[in-house]
Amino acid sequence: MAPRPTCIRRTVIQGTIATLTLVGAALLLAGVLASKLTSRFGIPALLLFLVTGMLAGSEGPGGIPFDDPRVAMGIGSAALFLILFDGGLQTDLKNLTRDVAIRGALLATIGVMLTASAVGAFAVMVLDMPLADGLLLGAILSSTDAAAVFSVLRSRSVGLSPRLRTLIEFESASNDPTAVFLTLTLIMIAIGDAPAGALIPLAFAFKLAGGGVIGWIAGGLLVRLLNRIDLEHDGLYPVLTFAATGVLFGLAEVVGTSGFIAVYIAGLTMAGRVFAHRRSLLRFHEGVAWLMQIVMFLMLGLLVFPSELLSQALPGMAISAVLMFLARPVAVMVCLAGSGFSLRERLMVSWVGLRGAAPIILATFPMVAGLGTSGTIFNTVFFAVVFSVLIQGPTAGWMARLLKVDEPIRRVERLPIEIDADAAMGMVISRLRVEAGSVADGSHLLDVGGPDTPLVILMRRQGWYFIPTGTTVLAAGDELHVLGTAEMIEAMRSYVCEAAYCDL
Repeated sequence: MAPRPTCIRRTVIQGTIATLTLVGAALLLAGVLASKLTSRFGIPALLLFLVTGMLAGSEGPGGIPFDDPRVAMGIGSAALFLILFDGGLQTDLKNLTRDVAIRGALLATIGVMLTASAVGAFAVMVLDMPLADGLLLGAILSSTDAAAVFSVLRSRSVGLSPRLRTLIEFESASNDPTAVFLTLTLIMIAIGDAPAGALIPLAFAFKLAGGGVIGWIAGGLLVRLLNRIDLEHDGLYPVLTFAATGVLFGLAEVVGTSGFIAVYIAGLTMAGRVFAHRRSLLRFHEGVAWLMQIVMFLMLGLLVFPSELLSQALPGMAISAVLMFLARPVAVMVCLAGSGFSLRERLMVSWVGLRGAAPIILATFPMVAGLGTSGTIFNTVFFAVVFSVLIQGPTAGWMARLLKVDEPIRRVERLPIEIDADAAMGMVISRLRVEAGSVADGSHLLDVGGPDTPLVILMRRQGWYFIPTGTTVLAAGDELHVLGTAEMIEAMRSYVCEAAYCDL
């Protein structure tokens, strides 16, 4: 008896779903495992994700056909705003001073425009590109990439001062809207749908200011919602913030402002507040950001045809060199002139201006608009980005040491339990080590300190963690994880040690 058509269709659909699931999960797993090479060999993770996608593409061993710039643009934009929200959420606002914010804003606007102008001029005068294409290429490559910068500064463990690191991260997270605006404006000019010249600056200011205001309001409202709503299941809180981020981005874009600025400012607003399930939400959005990075770079790698890249190898390398050694340094020097940043710090800021997925996503805009030179622009941008990441990413730590702006990296060991300090009460968590000969050495925990002694929430001895009691006898070398105010911890320090190094 022959199988019925319905059964055949069901089998085909199930087989297709299984294949797509297998391929997608395998690519994601390969991307995660490839990231281990970042710390071992100094290869930027995003470059490995791109290469993995290229190998899985139609011209690689994987043979997966993918040639849809609209899908790439949509997924890339969604991934980018989720990464930006996490970047704002993870920011330590103590280091985001007024001067750092102003200088970062200048880099994100004036600096982007200067970079775009320099690259565009080089493309027109040296590479003999048409004026419209040269300016469009400069606009696409004008912004640094938040995902690339976050990846290098955090995964490569580059030791920089908190002030310098905050400036670099703030700029990279806030300069995409300027590049997007320049790119879209130039595309509109190319297709004959340009807005009136006098309206362009006003439209740009409205996008940035409007997106910032919407993000600030939304961030405050989301904090209040998290603190007031009582969801029946804890697992729904990450779903709530995830959905709220998407609603915020869409709303800001619908009303004509910048959704990227809105989600980043919302994250910054929440970073300075206390809200329910803070620790778990931070972990969730950090994981989402990494997932989006992998998905975005894998997808962009699939979109590339390696056989078409070779023709743009030399132009891409030349433009990347101009970005690294001319356009970016000039923009940084102009925007940071008269600031408190030294010449060495400014040179470091210019060197870590990595290009990444953001320019590649912007390079899909001309393809979606149907510009005849979009393929050439995309391949040139892709090669310039790869060259930039390959050179600047692995050398960020070396450059920091060469310029003598590096600082010792404080490595905090991961604890076997989750501990969330109550920031609203001024509580912090610190680690103290019992010093030989101190008052605490050989004493019961209950006898150490006075009425204002901080709470010892965890103790480590000879590699083992346990929760101590009042009768626990302390010994030299014990590590105490204490919860209390700064004054309480300072008082405790005088009992367990006399030297500053006992504060781990």
